Amino acid sequence: MIHSKFQPIEPHTPQPIDTMLAPFRAFFRKEASAGILLIIATLVAMIWANFGDGHAYDHFWHTPLSITLGNFSLSYSLQHWINDGLMAMFFFVVGLEIKREVMAGELSTLRKASLPLVAAIGGMIVPALLYALFNVNGPGSSGWGIPMATDIAFALGVLTLFGNSIPLALKVFLAALAIGDDLGAVLVIAFFYSSNINFLDLIFGGGFLTVLLVCNFIGVRSPFVYALFGIGGLWLAFLLSGVHPTV
Repeated sequence: MIHSKFQPIEPHTPQPIDTMLAPFRAFFRKEASAGILLIIATLVAMIWANFGDGHAYDHFWHTPLSITLGNFSLSYSLQHWINDGLMAMFFFVVGLEIKREVMAGELSTLRKASLPLVAAIGGMIVPALLYALFNVNGPGSSGWGIPMATDIAFALGVLTLFGNSIPLALKVFLAALAIGDDLGAVLVIAFFYSSNINFLDLIFGGGFLTVLLVCNFIGVRSPFVYALFGIGGLWLAFLLSGVHPTV
């Protein structure tokens, strides 16, 4: 008689924690979960910001958070870390999705890509012109670049509420439009409204970007390498330069 060394796997007995987490797992599997959380967070923020004098809300987002390594230290508010850190990661993920569509998808030809590109340019120029038209010679006339930006995170979050009922082509179009509009607005704000840009840090950032491009060209596939030069090099250089790191 031959005995197999492989023993049958015992069925997993559900634990109390599994029962508790089951509804949450089911929720996050849904495509609309991100949009639902975004709406809830928005409502909570609006109520919190308008509760009393709003001091607690402002105090929370301006809480300092520091990262120190030897004599090197980065200290920014919680709001700043989210805007310059987490939003850069968000743009990175969405950018990868757009790259996939450019390589072999809904944006793979110039004809397909031209529509969201033109729409993004129009989304920047028209709001700026309208703002300038209504603020000619006014005290706020120099703020023409502010209404150029769109809230890409909110736009894409709301889009997920509709799930699969929205065609893929429309999702890609709106994502490309929002990214193009946001990046264009960030560049305008960086170069027209920033008075203390450190060009030496920008040069370092360009160097790290070149290293990343070379790594990709020669076939480096280690996530550690890209994280090291992408976060510790490129992102940090842009952060210190005064240009928004989401660029």
